[in-house]
Amino acid sequence: MRGLGALIVAVALAAGWSAQAQRAPQEANGYTRYELLAPGSGKFRIIYDITAVRPGATAFFNPIRKGSIASDESVTDLATGAALKFQQVSGEAAKRELPEADPGNDYIRVELARPVPADGGEGRIRIEKTYEDAKSYHADGGDLVFERDLGIKRNAVVLPKG
Repeated sequence: MRGLGALIVAVALAAGWSAQAQRAPQEANGYTRYELLAPGSGKFRIIYDITAVRPGATAFFNPIRKGSIASDESVTDLATGAALKFQQVSGEAAKRELPEADPGNDYIRVELARPVPADGGEGRIRIEKTYEDAKSYHADGGDLVFERDLGIKRNAVVLPKG
């Protein structure tokens, strides 16, 4: 019975660690640069630097805003400069690995270069994409309007030429 008891304790501890890891934040240290493209195009380029911090994570999920059409995506591992594999997935698919995912949203699922270490490790990545969203970015007479909730604390907005 002693062996079985030890096994049950080990499984319980592992399950507790796994649940704790899933409750840990997915990200930290975010910075977004919005580059507004030609007025009237409704398009802007996003450069998003983020740190994946959830212990054991092998993927990172970046939501695609509802009402926006994403294109020209690329993802880079900032530790090595190597391109990372990614794909667009539904919120339902993301929920399997990211319990807090919104099932009504689409996500860019990034395969991290290596699992995030459990001892405070991290994986720094850059996601680049172009959004088309005339509701967020449009011309109003002679003015440019860029109206968008900025979900992270550090942001920059670059105006188009001219």
